[in-house]
Amino acid sequence: MKIHHMNCGTMCPICKRLINGSGGFFERANMVCHCLLVESEQGLILVDTGVGTGDVLEPNRRLGAGFVAMLAPQLKMEETAIEQVKDLGFNASDVKHIVPTHLDLDHAGGLSDFPEAKVHVFEPEHRHAIKPSLRDSLRFRKAQFEHGPKWVIHSKPAETWFGFQAIRPIAGIELLMVPLIGHTRGHVGVAVKQGKDRGNKWLLHCGDAYFHRSEVALKHEDPMPAGVAFFEKLVQTLPAERVATQARLRDLVKSSGDEVELFCAHDPVEYARYS
Repeated sequence: MKIHHMNCGTMCPICKRLINGSGGFFERANMVCHCLLVESEQGLILVDTGVGTGDVLEPNRRLGAGFVAMLAPQLKMEETAIEQVKDLGFNASDVKHIVPTHLDLDHAGGLSDFPEAKVHVFEPEHRHAIKPSLRDSLRFRKAQFEHGPKWVIHSKPAETWFGFQAIRPIAGIELLMVPLIGHTRGHVGVAVKQGKDRGNKWLLHCGDAYFHRSEVALKHEDPMPAGVAFFEKLVQTLPAERVATQARLRDLVKSSGDEVELFCAHDPVEYARYS
């Protein structure tokens, strides 16, 4: 399978020093929405969709005025997944499956640009996103689901992957949903097997299971900026589970780092490794 790395939503919150670890306190920071487009024998597969065209056109209604004010998304049409799919020579109808890591607004905004695609989600995530609490309604935006996504709900992991429980959402495809609970109740990582040119190594898209590369690094990395650490705790759903998930990810890097590469959704340095 051929794998394309895409940034589907640049976000520029204030205070670069506290978000990116360098720069001024009044400079705009840089965060990304790291998504994957996988070319498979069963059509195109999107892993996360970032900010969609509807979000660009109606940001306050679909993303929420608070999110727009705090994260300052650039809202560029050319960064949407659908436009990047077209730039690669494909059509929206070529995307047959979407596998979101979770359904937060900055990960699910592009769902409505691919209305015919099957959307594979872990059952706890679907349950809480479709009927959110008042607090969760800030992160799960009904406006992004009003087109009626073709949900495919997955409830019980039936496989194991490097010691993790896993779900194979698309039969015959080396792509797995790996529950990484904590940021949300049904958050998953998405593991994709790379080709021989990449040593048959697995990629694990960890979504928001962590926010900064230092959280899973074994060697010394730039320390996690204070603003990112604060935001990660602010938006966590299950704190103890999130901490346990990150510990397991560090163990995965330690035991199987030669077989698996990890990256998260919003770290621009990790994204630059692939782009």
